[in-house]
Amino acid sequence: MTCRAAATFAATLAASTTLAAPNAPAKGWGEPHLTVLPRSAQEAARVAAVTAPPQDFTTPEPFEARPAGAATHVDHRTGTPFSLPSANMAPEREMDFRLGNAFFEKFWVEAPTATTASDGLGPLFNGRGCKSCHIRDGRGHPPESTEDFGISMVLRLSVPDHASDLPAETLQYLANAPEPVYGTQLQDKSAAGLAAEGRLRIDYDPATVAFADGTEITLRQPAYSVARTGYGPLHEAVEFSPRIAPPMIGLGLLEAIPEADILALADPEDRDGDGISGRPNRVWSQEHDQWMLGRFGWKAGQPTLSQQSSDAFLNDIGISTPIHPDPWGNCTAAQTACRRAPHGESGTAEQLEIPSVGMDLVTFYARNLAVPARQAVDRPEVLAGKALFHAAGCAGCHQPKFVTHRLDAQPEQSFQLIWPYSDLLLHDMGEGLADNRPEFAANGREWRTPPLWAIGRTEAVSGHTVFLHDGRARSLTEAILWHGGEAEVAREAFRTMGKPDRDALITFLESL
Repeated sequence: MTCRAAATFAATLAASTTLAAPNAPAKGWGEPHLTVLPRSAQEAARVAAVTAPPQDFTTPEPFEARPAGAATHVDHRTGTPFSLPSANMAPEREMDFRLGNAFFEKFWVEAPTATTASDGLGPLFNGRGCKSCHIRDGRGHPPESTEDFGISMVLRLSVPDHASDLPAETLQYLANAPEPVYGTQLQDKSAAGLAAEGRLRIDYDPATVAFADGTEITLRQPAYSVARTGYGPLHEAVEFSPRIAPPMIGLGLLEAIPEADILALADPEDRDGDGISGRPNRVWSQEHDQWMLGRFGWKAGQPTLSQQSSDAFLNDIGISTPIHPDPWGNCTAAQTACRRAPHGESGTAEQLEIPSVGMDLVTFYARNLAVPARQAVDRPEVLAGKALFHAAGCAGCHQPKFVTHRLDAQPEQSFQLIWPYSDLLLHDMGEGLADNRPEFAANGREWRTPPLWAIGRTEAVSGHTVFLHDGRARSLTEAILWHGGEAEVAREAFRTMGKPDRDALITFLESL
């Protein structure tokens, strides 16, 4: 499909007006971060038709090669396919994208220094900048040893609410109760004169799975612990949740999906009897002081891109922002030396280590990292794999298509047919993938359906093929075999396929 064809499709939809989701359930929590233009009932029908499941798998669907609509980039020769701006961005807005990229690539330094616009790192931290984890804006991977730290993975910490000294009126607005000394995330680096919090250790045990044809594959079951704790023992009830950095592409489009369309897919009581429930995560917005739909993060624990970005500055780098103004980052009250250490808030008029203008530029950059165009969508094996993907029930969670809101202030994300292959809902993935750590409404077995767009570019961008929230899967095949819970039927459909069909399904995934 050409750029002109994509633009024609967008114009055709826009000619009608925006959608009240056809099967929208009870009222949601609202979208105060978006300036939404209204849609008509006629347009709702048009959108419902274009996002309906495919019936014919012999040819590609219209516009399927452009997963981000007119925002899709088509530069197949670039060495940085996850780092380009929305293809439909007006030239006068590209400077903001480049300035946001500069903040994203910036390495922060410890305070005090003469470069007051760049100091304030830590004092406890995981990386010196966003690019430390989001290398080439791609997917992270776990460390291979306790000495191999600084890789794009973090360890979230918490304790059950009943083990916390925080009052209930405070806990209700937190994703989970922080570990009393170490906070909500283990920092493996520190400023001079301070001890790092510890080192993540991963031990793998092999687990063999047999396909129906007798072929066997070995998975690796991880166990997590913390070595060299710098501030005493961890709480006896500590909860761990390891997280690799997810890809950065298409985030602004996910933010622009109408809340009603996501909620329309939720079926927490499984009333249709398909074995797939899907629940929205209800999370607290510090930015808007209200409950909102969670969209971002492995458990959908963040409601907006701006809060997601601010949370990363706080926990990963130790940089204060308008949403998180404390200059000591994730240092807890028990870490007194950390809180007394020099900070970098004196460098700006707002007394923040990164001011509002900087955060706005970072958010604009994250919102506009483009999804690359698909290739070979008409290959017979890709089409066969797509049919198997749907027949196995994978699309029950990995929802292929949405049409975004019409947005007055965000032309790049406005009214696009997108193909993220995610419903952004929480699903019980079984005991094998459970971290047994809640996050707002998400329980310890639930994970948000991760988008699959451009998953076949992982090796080219990130130099590896590890998947799932903790990188335990070393291939797409292993990732599928770890699925359980609501995805057990789909997993078994894959496991019992013959090798040609398994290969076709993987080929389809690699084509995304």
